[in-house]
Amino acid sequence: QVQLVESGGGWVQPGGSLRLSCAASGGTLSMYSMGWFRQAPGKERHFVCGISKTNAPGYCVDAVKGRFAISRDNAKSEVYLQMNNVKPEDTAIYYCAGRTETGFSFLPNSYQTWGQGTQVDVSS
Repeated sequence: QVQLVESGGGWVQPGGSLRLSCAASGGTLSMYSMGWFRQAPGKERHFVCGISKTNAPGYCVDAVKGRFAISRDNAKSEVYLQMNNVKPEDTAIYYCAGRTETGFSFLPNSYQTWGQGTQVDVSS
């Protein structure tokens, strides 16, 4: 099973940008549909964006649509979350997750492998 490691989190001012990366090791990332989730303090983990095994256009939930974008580079075994025009409500721990089934899923329990998460803080 592939291992996932996120990076790229940190502090950013409202309106700024961050690019999160998710690097895979110990397996072939192209075998996994991928998702980005986030969890704010005291709240459940929620789906943010997902992308299929191929490099088809990804999908993001309405709360971040037009601001966030998911992409992948299977040759590098990496998945990315480009975050633009961030807002304070985007503050959370961001996790990447992989599932071997075709297509991504909104449900955290449908993913077999998870990264450890990377913290994103949006404040002035």
